[in-house]
Amino acid sequence: MIRYEALEALPVRSALPALGNALEGHGTAVLVAPPGTGKTTLVPLALAGLLGEGPARRVVVAEPRRIAARAAARRMAWLLGEKPGGSVGFTVRGERAVARHTRVEVVTTGVLLQRLQRDQELAGVDAVVLDECHERHLDADTVAAFLWDVRQALRPELRLVAASATTDAGGWADLLGGAPVVEAPGVSYPVEVVWAPPARPVRPPHGMRVDPALLAHVASVVRRALAERAGDVLCFLPGVGEIARVAGQLGELGDVEVLQVHGRAPAAVQDAVLAPGRRRRVVLATSVAESSLTVPGVRVVVDAGLAREPRVDHARGLSALTTVRASRAAGRQRAGRAGREAPGAVYRCWAEAEDARLPRFPAPEIKVADLTAFALQAACWGDPDASGLALLDPPPGGAMAAAREVLRAVGAVDPRGRATERGRRLARLGVHPRLGRALLASGEAGSGEAGAEVVALLSEEPPREYGSDLADALRRARRGGDAYSGRWLAEVRRLRAAAADASRSPGDDSAAPLDVRPEPGGGGPGSAGGGGIAGLVAALAFPERVARLDGGSYLMVSGTRAELPDASPLRGTPWIAVAVADRPLGRGHARVQLAAAVDEDVARAAAGALYEEAEEVRWAEGDVVARRVERLGAVELVSRPLSDPGPGLVRAALLEGLRQEGFGLLRWSPEARVLRQRLAFLHRHLGEPWPEVSDDVLHARVEEWLEPELSRARRRADLARIDAGQALNRLLPWAGGEAARLDELAPERITVPSGSRVRVDYADPGQPVLAVKLQEMFGSDRSPVLAGVPVLVHLLSPAGRPAAVTADLASFWRDGYKGVRAELRGRYPKHPWPEDPAGAEPTRHTNARLRG
Repeated sequence: MIRYEALEALPVRSALPALGNALEGHGTAVLVAPPGTGKTTLVPLALAGLLGEGPARRVVVAEPRRIAARAAARRMAWLLGEKPGGSVGFTVRGERAVARHTRVEVVTTGVLLQRLQRDQELAGVDAVVLDECHERHLDADTVAAFLWDVRQALRPELRLVAASATTDAGGWADLLGGAPVVEAPGVSYPVEVVWAPPARPVRPPHGMRVDPALLAHVASVVRRALAERAGDVLCFLPGVGEIARVAGQLGELGDVEVLQVHGRAPAAVQDAVLAPGRRRRVVLATSVAESSLTVPGVRVVVDAGLAREPRVDHARGLSALTTVRASRAAGRQRAGRAGREAPGAVYRCWAEAEDARLPRFPAPEIKVADLTAFALQAACWGDPDASGLALLDPPPGGAMAAAREVLRAVGAVDPRGRATERGRRLARLGVHPRLGRALLASGEAGSGEAGAEVVALLSEEPPREYGSDLADALRRARRGGDAYSGRWLAEVRRLRAAAADASRSPGDDSAAPLDVRPEPGGGGPGSAGGGGIAGLVAALAFPERVARLDGGSYLMVSGTRAELPDASPLRGTPWIAVAVADRPLGRGHARVQLAAAVDEDVARAAAGALYEEAEEVRWAEGDVVARRVERLGAVELVSRPLSDPGPGLVRAALLEGLRQEGFGLLRWSPEARVLRQRLAFLHRHLGEPWPEVSDDVLHARVEEWLEPELSRARRRADLARIDAGQALNRLLPWAGGEAARLDELAPERITVPSGSRVRVDYADPGQPVLAVKLQEMFGSDRSPVLAGVPVLVHLLSPAGRPAAVTADLASFWRDGYKGVRAELRGRYPKHPWPEDPAGAEPTRHTNARLRG
């Protein structure tokens, strides 16, 4: 019996006529309706004609999460006086309640994506409602783009509704061809905002880590809310670990029941949260409770202000969730949960001044997530680069390029990016293409059933208490007894069926079967072990993460170093395959979360595409090292000395040595060093054709000045025999005849008034220096000039110590000489100290020699 009273109380009812007119006239519509208005439950029933008005239609409702899909189906069935599986049904991964006469089917966006790939026309479906599209999940964006293609090319009569509580209505309207925007009034009970920041600063989130001080503060705010307000409390936290920690800190709350709701929660717990409680409740939830779900009895929300978003390190091939500040849009959604049924309050665990600095909306998943699965879906759809898809945000080019590399490696696409038959088989499996490749390949290796067990384990990571050893985690899941193992077993059944179906599809040569088997007793279908099959599947799924023990850490074949937890039973294992890892901010090494032991044969087979044999000639430890090396990516397997390396490789190694250690490896006589300094001086002040002789330029012009000596060299000792000065002479401007002026423009020595030939110091290319005894410059009233630059004269005492520095001798004789004369003539009485040095005879001798 239809519950008309409950239906008529839903505010979205007033928007149904406008929505119907929009769909009749345009075929698409954007429905904006605040939480609690009934958009998720009443609108599909009305579109399907189940309320006694309008023609009978088949409607599919797409929800972003399994918990929301199941809850929406139950609610709609209740409104019709039925149970799920009748007029209203649902399909989520691993669970289906649909009958032949079902008119409204609620599915997850992932399920709808799979259905579209199998049947692009969606035969028999009259309308699709994309619920909660503001969350911008990648699957939801992809489904919307595919549905628009279907409507444009195959089924113009297919009706599309994009529905959300808070969304970019204009953007979605444009995406759906100028769709009308229909707004529904909401039940807007007032929600008081209480700012409850921690008394002392807490550390910002760092990767997956949340400051325990913040979680302790959140627990205290929950207690405060229970004391100050009536009704149930809904507390938003970023993840399962934080929920468990806060639950532990709340301890006993008297007659208050503490419930934990998240995507991994057992169905019974999810059902209990969505049903009225017999006593007061505290519901600790992730973002699954932000939308689509109404938790009855909630009057208070406590918001930790955090969320989890995916991030990808493309350079290292690592992807993980990271903790971020929740957006203002998410904050409004969360606060709205307190006002669904009556006036309420939201306690925000941050300062009011911080609120304006929060991002307006969450980051679209297409901008930050691993796009491998998306790229495969696009390729199977016939648009490999996704350029023709109607998307609110285009996929980043770098992420798409990385995704296509992975797809090519697993044989899912051809060199032009088009889906292969294997790629289409992988897309139908409903798991990440990496895991799909492992599932199919383990079947080809004779371990398909056990392979499905490991893939199920990796498609939804096991609880942390299962440990870091994938084989141990598999054994725990097989033993059962907890909520996770129940979901795992359902997924194993689904994967076995999907793999069997895929194996019946026509194959191709895009990925040959692997000649590898799990080790005996290592987890075949009837084995109690699991070590062998766990390692095989992890290596097949993540070949670039196969790693060998190297010192105290592991070196992956990708080149990234990884560290196991201190208590991991895998520590010391020679080879592992890393299934789950992240790289904490500020750390160079990856941190292994889940891995399995493998032997070298499995490592070589799984990562065979990265195997190479090469002659390696490089500069290492101060000399040329020549080896024949076998490598698995960055991991060196075997190395043998190379007796006769190629001359080109040797020359490249010698050049690398010169770059690393400098041209000091050559033989530099004093004359050669001076020549380089003289050339640097001339280039600075005269420019071309005098060459620049900096290290960078000499490296760039090495063929002009260091050949043929370099081509004859084989090792460091040969470099030390090369006369750098002789080689450097090749850079002099011989062709134009300017080289003959070298001694004129920048002489090694110049003749001073005493007749001595004194060496010029060109160490500073800005100004040459002439260090000469003061008495040898008597009678000269001008400093020497070289290439137009006055020489800086260092006037020395008779003992050769600096007495004065000048570039203007006339000025020095006039102003500075008297002071120097007064200071030094008593110390050196045998040397001449005339009162008029400009007119005196220069000399290298003492007064005694002069008199004699």
